[in-house]
Formats: sequence, structure tokens, C-alpha cells
Amino acid sequence: MAKKSLPFEESLTELEQLIERMEQGNLPLEDSLHLFERGVQLTRSCQKSLKEAEQKVRILLEENGEPTLKPFTDDVQ
Repeated sequence: MAKKSLPFEESLTELEQLIERMEQGNLPLEDSLHLFERGVQLTRSCQKSLKEAEQKVRILLEENGEPTLKPFTDDVQ
């Protein structure tokens, strides 16, 4: 049975936990394969969420059907 899609942050957190468990190296092969499979599912879900967010940003930044580039700064003023 497929798991329901999680919000991005929850998917990322679960993926990080899976990686930590697998890096310990003390899991049986079958468990490692199961975790790897789940990790691939979570990675695809995160990539999809990021792609959708990027598309929304592109749409929001378009003016009169033309994309507008705005400078990016990480300074919050």
C-alpha cells in the first residue's frame, strides 16, 4: 500500500532520519532495501514539491506575460 504524500518538511525530516539509520550500517539487507525504497519515494516527493514551488514563483514573477528578473539578496532589512 502506498503512503499518502507528506508535506515537504515532513518528507525531508523522514528522509534525513532514514539516511542516519542507513549510515549506521547495522541493518539487515532486507531492512536496508526497504529504507532505500522509501528514501527514493521521499526524494521524488521532495523534488516534485520543489518543482511545483519553483513554477509558482515563476508565475508570480511574470509581469504582462514576460518574466522579470529581480536581484536576489539574502539581506533582510
